Amino acid sequence: MIRSMTAFARSEIRGDSGLIACEIRSVNHRFLEPGFRLPEALRDIEFPLRERLRQTLTRGKVDVQCRYEAADALGGTIELDRELAAQLVAAAAEIDHMTRHASPLNATDILRLPGVIRSRETDTVALQATALQAFEQALTQFIAMREREGAELGRLIEERLELMMAEVEKVRVRMPGILAHYRKRLLERLVDIKNELNGERLEQEIILFAHKIDVTEEMDRLTTHVGEIRRVLAEGGAVGRRLDFLMQELNREANTLGSKSVSADSSLSSVELKVLIEQMREQIQNIE
Repeated sequence: MIRSMTAFARSEIRGDSGLIACEIRSVNHRFLEPGFRLPEALRDIEFPLRERLRQTLTRGKVDVQCRYEAADALGGTIELDRELAAQLVAAAAEIDHMTRHASPLNATDILRLPGVIRSRETDTVALQATALQAFEQALTQFIAMREREGAELGRLIEERLELMMAEVEKVRVRMPGILAHYRKRLLERLVDIKNELNGERLEQEIILFAHKIDVTEEMDRLTTHVGEIRRVLAEGGAVGRRLDFLMQELNREANTLGSKSVSADSSLSSVELKVLIEQMREQIQNIE
């Protein structure tokens, strides 16, 4: 199965330590270029995440962002250091008495003092394991989206291949008539000087001209390249570069067909082929 290089996926896991959310998105790129935005608590897992991407993907500019919100920030239970708070209240009362109630200390002031509200110590190992799990979930969704888009791209390319083969068949059917028509026209033009030319030499010149405008070889190569593209699509995997090369070969044959054209019909077929090839090339730029 072929894959697109553009995709987006998001996964989040809420646990005792808080919320872990991972997002993966990618766009077209000639090579694999991963980028990471991780909170400080997850910096140690950047290398495993990078290696996991390299094992799974081959092309694309991939951005990975993981976000962590601690349980306290999500409205978790507040842990109060009662002993410290009691000491602070006693100290405040003593100072208040000494200063004759100059500026009484209220509860809010006490809560703001360092250490009164204790933060739970984060289990870094468990947090990183949760982040890895969230990343794997997002990566699974990400690859599935790439494959769905890849299947659609393959369908669009196959449609254009069918149209190409229809144009090739049109030219193939018309070519004998085109050759006969131009042979007749040449003979008519030379009728006035035919007696002055050697009949055998004249026939050789006509055959040579017919060979120059014959596009059978180009049509055969177009057919061969179309068959190879279909084989590559069926094989699947990272085939974007190979398909791009085959587009260049198709374009070369279509150009040759146009340069050999001696009729409006074959010229139009050449133009139509190049339009279809360009449409496929645009789609292939998005294939991994």
